[in-house]
Amino acid sequence: MVGLERSVLPLVGKHDFHLASNAAVLAFVVAFGSAKALANLGAGALADRIGRKRLLVFGWLLALPVAPLLGFAPSWWLIVAANVLLGANQGLAWSMTVVMKIDLAGPERRGLALGLNESAGYLGVAATAFATGAIAASVAPRTVVWTGALAISLAGTAIALVFVRDTGGHVAHEQLAHGEREALPLRAAFAEATIRRPVLRACSQAGLVNNLNDALAWGLAPLYLAAHGEDATKIGIVAAVYPGVWGFLQLGTGWLSDHAGRKPLITFGMLVQAGALALLVAGGGAFAPSLAAAALLGTGTAFVYPTLIASVSDVVEPRDRASVVGVYRFWRDGGFVAGALLAGFAADALGSGPAIAIVAALTAASGLLVAITPWQPSAGTPLRLRRWLPSPTSSWPIRAHGIRSPVYERPSEGGAMRAIECPCGHHLEGADDEELFRLARAHVDTDHPEMQRTDEQLRARVAADAYEV
Repeated sequence: MVGLERSVLPLVGKHDFHLASNAAVLAFVVAFGSAKALANLGAGALADRIGRKRLLVFGWLLALPVAPLLGFAPSWWLIVAANVLLGANQGLAWSMTVVMKIDLAGPERRGLALGLNESAGYLGVAATAFATGAIAASVAPRTVVWTGALAISLAGTAIALVFVRDTGGHVAHEQLAHGEREALPLRAAFAEATIRRPVLRACSQAGLVNNLNDALAWGLAPLYLAAHGEDATKIGIVAAVYPGVWGFLQLGTGWLSDHAGRKPLITFGMLVQAGALALLVAGGGAFAPSLAAAALLGTGTAFVYPTLIASVSDVVEPRDRASVVGVYRFWRDGGFVAGALLAGFAADALGSGPAIAIVAALTAASGLLVAITPWQPSAGTPLRLRRWLPSPTSSWPIRAHGIRSPVYERPSEGGAMRAIECPCGHHLEGADDEELFRLARAHVDTDHPEMQRTDEQLRARVAADAYEV
């Protein structure tokens, strides 16, 4: 649905509705981003009460009126209204696909699952952006958008109704390891993701800035290229390369974040995005540098996008996952609003080139802020080490998330060790089950005091689940 608009809707505003102001053209991005951000927030809070599948289906039902509004609206403001519905559709439907993937994947494959999910979505965006740009060279752009929107919304609604199963049962089972309790209320989840926890705070600001430059690529970049003489076909190619590279690379970057750590990938990706926007300005709207900038922007976003959501999921309990991820996605998609307003008004006042340069500087600053944010466990927690796999939540170059005793001695060559996995993702290993019990006791008391497990319960868990390594 979003890919249908990426290459042609700004041009529809200029040519069909004769809008002179960039800010007026980008109003549809503001409407989309505002509706999506608020829908994300509501979806996270309601997921455990209403059910994930019900919210998914309702989100797709909201998409059904979008096509006729886009096709037959007599004024630009009805196009903007259609994007309110599209934003609500994306906020509800996409939030639920993300949360349901996290529910099913478990902590060890969280990045991989999110990479696959985001890859499928943005390869779809790329395909439709390219197709609409190419077809719009010979068919009226509005016709391309509304007919495509109708087909996609009908297909999405049917698939959600018939084939998708709710994952609430998986969450309830996973939460058993953390103790029974209600999910955080929305106010508490909002405070956790916005202010209280450094990792969540860093992820929220990085997500906002990521979508700030995405709004620029969506709304202002086509106008920037058109102002420098590029036709609809070339604009469609540039608009497709960005999400195409983004979608394809996420097949690997989500998996990589499970093994190389989240923080270095986020920092690297934000700095690559900043460099891509700088190249777009330096190229002066010419096709070749714009194409290279689009590929770089997609590369940077691929490193950032699934990794941020995985980082948020790493540090919250299963019961709180939907609400905290919803708050993160609220801030992230608020970047559409901030980006459209900043790009629109800055472009009207200073020109498109300076507006893009401002966003590039903000993106670089965001990446540096992630780099200086402590990603390690707080002081007083046991040392986290593991032989092979790095920690999703650790700072580079600390590379593991198993817990070992400070006095633990590795067995001599050929000796066996015992290990166990905590549902939170931590790997514990020791010489025997008794040492595993002591490590589990320390881990629960330090990191999960709310679980209130007795010694007998922990010993039974170790006896049942420990394995040799």
